[in-house]
Amino acid sequence: MSSLTRVEAEARAQLLDVHSYAIDLDFTRGDDTFASDTVIRFTARTAGDTFVEAVPAALHGVTLDGRALDPAALADGRYPLTGLAEGEHELRITADMRYSTTGEGMHRFTDPADGLTYLYSMCCMTEGPKVFPSFDQPDLKAVFDVSVTAPAGWTVLGNGIATPVDGEPGRWRCATTPRISTYLMAVAAGPYHSVRTEHAGLPFGIHARRSLAPYLDKDADEILDITRRCFDRYHELFDEPYPFDSYDQAFVPEFNAGAMENPGLVTFRDEYVFRSAVTDTEREVRGVTIAHEMAHMWFGDIVTLRWWDDVWLNESFAEYMGYQVLADATAHQPWTEFAASRKPWGYEADQRPSTHPVAPRAEDVPDTASAWNNFDGISYAKGASALRQLVTWLGEDRFLAGVNAHITGHRFANATLADFIDAMARASGRPVADWADAWLRTSGPDTLAPEITAEPDTWHIDVTHTGGRPHRLRVGLYDADPGQPDRIRARGSADIELTADDGVTRHSFTGPRPDLVVLNEGDLTYAKVRLDPESWDTAQRALSTLDDPLTRGVVWNAAREMVRDGLLPPFAFLAAARRNLPAEPSSTMIGKVLRFAHAQLVERYVPLADRPKALGVLEAVADDLLDATADGSDPARRLVAVRAAIDAATSPERLRAWWDAGTVPDGPALDPELRWQLLLRLAVLGATDAAEIDAEAARDPGATGQEGAARCRAALPDADAKAAAWDALFGPDDRLSNYLFNATAEGFWQPEQHALLAPWVERYFPAAVAVAGRRGHSLATSAARLAFPRGFTDERTVGLAEACLAGEDLHPGFRRALADQLDDTRRALRVLSR
Repeated sequence: MSSLTRVEAEARAQLLDVHSYAIDLDFTRGDDTFASDTVIRFTARTAGDTFVEAVPAALHGVTLDGRALDPAALADGRYPLTGLAEGEHELRITADMRYSTTGEGMHRFTDPADGLTYLYSMCCMTEGPKVFPSFDQPDLKAVFDVSVTAPAGWTVLGNGIATPVDGEPGRWRCATTPRISTYLMAVAAGPYHSVRTEHAGLPFGIHARRSLAPYLDKDADEILDITRRCFDRYHELFDEPYPFDSYDQAFVPEFNAGAMENPGLVTFRDEYVFRSAVTDTEREVRGVTIAHEMAHMWFGDIVTLRWWDDVWLNESFAEYMGYQVLADATAHQPWTEFAASRKPWGYEADQRPSTHPVAPRAEDVPDTASAWNNFDGISYAKGASALRQLVTWLGEDRFLAGVNAHITGHRFANATLADFIDAMARASGRPVADWADAWLRTSGPDTLAPEITAEPDTWHIDVTHTGGRPHRLRVGLYDADPGQPDRIRARGSADIELTADDGVTRHSFTGPRPDLVVLNEGDLTYAKVRLDPESWDTAQRALSTLDDPLTRGVVWNAAREMVRDGLLPPFAFLAAARRNLPAEPSSTMIGKVLRFAHAQLVERYVPLADRPKALGVLEAVADDLLDATADGSDPARRLVAVRAAIDAATSPERLRAWWDAGTVPDGPALDPELRWQLLLRLAVLGATDAAEIDAEAARDPGATGQEGAARCRAALPDADAKAAAWDALFGPDDRLSNYLFNATAEGFWQPEQHALLAPWVERYFPAAVAVAGRRGHSLATSAARLAFPRGFTDERTVGLAEACLAGEDLHPGFRRALADQLDDTRRALRVLSR
């Protein structure tokens, strides 16, 4: 299917005014395809030519204004409409569409736990024409009338309330929507288990497959309480009321993203229905996702971007509001997780060659293929950080006044960055356009590096600022406690403003210099922050005693970036983790620091020969945490510790003892998630076999069990197991669904199996290129992100990746993800060379 270009979209938007879609879907036609009958009513403002997108398995008929057209004219996902006369038109297209197993279009999933089948649509950006023919671009909004024929016993959900049609078994009709974009049309169908309630005069519902019903019921009160609280908070913040007729949240299988903001029917990955024990952080992240998607009802659904260069207008805003509204409306404190997890995602993306401005210029997003690449840590985490800095600068009242003016002024229409900036400037009286040029139109992170000098009764911070953005931030001043040198106490703080100019600014203070100086205390701005040597020496001894978790996050992120930039040896970071994490108050911070230490530092930044030593440090941290939580007083910290101990194990004896006992000493019992994690580690270490994996899959016969088994089988240190996994990933039959592909890829490459895997490295590149070309955006990116030869941080791998990227006709998503992997490998080699 051809990528829609911005120029084509602009021309089509000038020509057409689309009024309505009447879509009739029939899911009773078999396992491979479904019927899609669509009537589009539109007006041509002038005479002209255009096209409609459709990606059918079979195109049966095309009728324009009652005149039959030749179905054979369809080419590359486009049907030409030539010689349109000025005026109103009706286009009808009947087709069979193919079900998807990649989470795109109409995804079809049969639950191995009970044999029941579920469907859901994912129409984001380019996938809608796999479900229904459309003029598929965000600024051609229309009203939607959707009808569905489904098997008996199924539930149907849509953007509008879906009701059974009297006298027609299996027939459902969804209420007419307001004007929405084509990529927001949504349908889910299947024998879903539902929990329904009413709030603010609207029906609310949550839905999941029946095998997850006990787990959905267990968490229903929590999910619905967060939903109601966030809904009410948004109505306190926004002048425009929620305009859709219902609010359903469907937790669906094999979903690629975290969630999708379809108006009236938000779809979530069903991992958010927890089958096993989870940490408080994981519950908090689910809450943030609920709040994030609800923010989109206003910013994305009521007001929609005109073209995909303004993805950030959707995602940065929802990211910021998701965290802020959950903090406002509940007892959660999610900004700690943002500091510990989301901002590092942004910092890493922003330092790769593929970085881009938060708000790229339209000419830099020439088509939908390039737009897909902007759904990343920059559009989400960096953009949200920029908005947080904007709120700090303007004040919340003026920020919200601008937001409300923007929403009201573009209700059920489309808007651009210029529209948003104009609304903010009018509401605040501040030069917001200048702020936007500095923060949104530039790429890369700023760096703030302090140099501290002391004189009698005076000390100075010389802040070297590179990057060209203005910052309003706070400097935290801390001293070691004289009576307890391993504790830090706050001396005070100072607010400073840095102009957009690069250079050095001096800030002077009276008294002796503090033992620890933290630029960006409270994490109010987005910048790489350095620590001077004395401050790092204090922090590595007593970081866990800082009172503010956000400031602890700033210091950990500074250390993380110092490792990545070759300024701090990896084992110095590990030593700081060993000393501080057992006493770290936040389980969020413990989990995220351990994740970086394992996934990047141990996997990439230490020599292979030193890997057991590095894992030993992490195992010691986990053991200290296990000892500290043996009384059961902090189950979240204990769960983090158990997971870390499993992943850091270098020999199987303790893991085998836990497995045989079915529990960790002093708890917790091994639930399904822990059993699969533990069995995976045993597989990597060569301490299990295919028969034991098969037995565990029989014990846990659902989708998660299938994925766990695929991951474990691929991880076995056996040539035949690797060959079978390779064939499943890259063989021509493409038999794996998106989730099974990801699980198999995650299991395949293991640093402990370096010699066994070495022959597969060169084979990876042509195989991945081929599968990316066959299987679409989601699998293309997974083929680079998850199936890349993990653990082969060497010049040979760099050379192979460079040669691959020099090739032509690479899938754009694969090219971007592979380029990122190459840059990460080069960075790791720089760290290893120091």
